[in-house]
Amino acid sequence: MLENFVEKLLFASRWLLVPMYLGLSLVLIVLAISFGIEGFHLLAHLITTGEGDVILAALGLIDIVLVSNLIVMVILSGYENFVSTIDVAREEKGSLSWMGKVDAGTLKIKVAASIVAISSIHLLKAFMNVRDYSNDALIALVGIHLTFVLSALMLAWIDKIAFAAHREH
Repeated sequence: MLENFVEKLLFASRWLLVPMYLGLSLVLIVLAISFGIEGFHLLAHLITTGEGDVILAALGLIDIVLVSNLIVMVILSGYENFVSTIDVAREEKGSLSWMGKVDAGTLKIKVAASIVAISSIHLLKAFMNVRDYSNDALIALVGIHLTFVLSALMLAWIDKIAFAAHREH
């Protein structure tokens, strides 16, 4: 009887993740506002802004979009994997094709790949403003980026070894 109660309580504790996912939704609102502000600044200063600055601003906007995509992926697949099935996603026209197919291992790889992409953008920004960085700072940025790349590759390799045979393709 006690064991059954503890198991039900542990199983119900997955719902404690919901406020965290809702909090991430609030972060999406903040990022959408930030995107709007950055886009407005770009348009407002378009005439006086040089090509390099436009590219840097565009990379900043892409960075915000990549982070936002990552948050949506974590919210939806995390909820679906750990809390409950999202029935609305299957009822809507044009539902997301990856819903229900992203397990925890795949999500880790997608998160790692997104981090590598975001790191790449930051590294590209640094290279475009190479005069603003010391050699040591650039080497550190490249080292950090390579660490992210290596981590993503290792996660993908471990996932392939451990779980690839168990997944439907």
